[in-house]
Amino acid sequence: SSETFWTTTGMFPQEFIIGFPKCVKISKVAIQCYLVRTLRIERSISKDPVGFEQCIEKDLQHTEGQLQMEEFPLPDFQATYLRFIIKSAFDHFVAVHRVMAEGT
Repeated sequence: SSETFWTTTGMFPQEFIIGFPKCVKISKVAIQCYLVRTLRIERSISKDPVGFEQCIEKDLQHTEGQLQMEEFPLPDFQATYLRFIIKSAFDHFVAVHRVMAEGT
């Protein structure tokens, strides 16, 4: 829902995990967030959310008063779980408004 969002509790790093019903092929991940400075995305292909490996780490650009919108192309990428780690921020609290994964 565009009316809801996930917010941090004020200390960093913060993380959340998104799980799929089975291992899927992902071609792109996009995120809409606010005040995130450094974001890392990790994946697991295990049945359980363990054994994560780093895929992407990026410093995002500060967008005063607007959502940050980032897309990450992921060719030949499979995952059962995606872990998003917000390593640092431009303020004490950040928000994640939407995460989208495209693939099969």
